[in-house]
This record gives sequence, C-alpha cells and structure tokens, in this order.
Amino acid sequence: MFKVRTLSRLVMLVLLTVCAATAVAADSPKPSGKVSIESKSIAAGVGVTWGEGKLSFKGKDYPFSIDGLTVVDFGISKASATGDVYNLTDVAKFAGTYVAAEAGFALAGGVGGMVLRNQDGVVMHVRSTSKGAKLQLGPSGLSIKLKN
Repeated sequence: MFKVRTLSRLVMLVLLTVCAATAVAADSPKPSGKVSIESKSIAAGVGVTWGEGKLSFKGKDYPFSIDGLTVVDFGISKASATGDVYNLTDVAKFAGTYVAAEAGFALAGGVGGMVLRNQDGVVMHVRSTSKGAKLQLGPSGLSIKLKN
C-alpha cells in the first residue's frame, strides 16, 4: 500500500511540474534559435560530460562542443537533447558556461528536461532522452564552445 501511495504522489508531482512548465512556456517569448545535442557522461562521485551539438540561429547552423562537470553523480549514460534558445541576439553570446536556471526533471524511460542559463543571459530549454544508468544529486554545469 505504501508503494502505491508513494507512486501516486510521484506521478501527481510530475504532472504538476509538466503543467507548470507548459504554462511558463506559453508565456515565454519566441525562441531565438534551436539546439540539438549528443553527449556522453561517466561519473563516480564527480562526473564528466562531453559531446557536440548544433545551434540553428537566423537561418544558419553553428556546430559546438560541450564539456561539463557534475558532483554527487554516479553512472554512465548517453543522451540526446533538443531545445529552444532564448535571449540570443548575437551568435558569439551563445558560447559560455551554462548552469541550471531552474530545477530539471526526469521521467521513466530516460526522458528529462532542464532550463540552463549562461553568463550573457542566454537561456536554453532542453528536452532529453538518455540510455544507461545514472544518479545525479548535486549541481551541474556545461561549457559550450563554438567550433570554427
């Protein structure tokens, strides 16, 4: 009985989070661009993430690389993410260090989402799917560098 009650509460929390995120997205301005990211990570206490992606901005595609660190993190995973970019006025402001601007979420089957913000106020709303097993309890950050 305890497991059913806990599971019901968890499902309700996820539904409320998704509804709140949808309401916030409805009030959000039009995206400046779009991103797609492929990444891998490995962790045993402190984790490392690496990968690459593509920014679509003003009709052009810009490849970029990502590197990141996490703490209180364990496991190995591979993730694919897509998302919208906001507050981007110049492609040069896309590069930088991104940190979680809002709490992320993860659902069964490796589906998740997060809002990230960099030092220039550029915001990414990303949705991801992942394979592998990973537990992350601490903060994370990503460094993005545009490729030439």
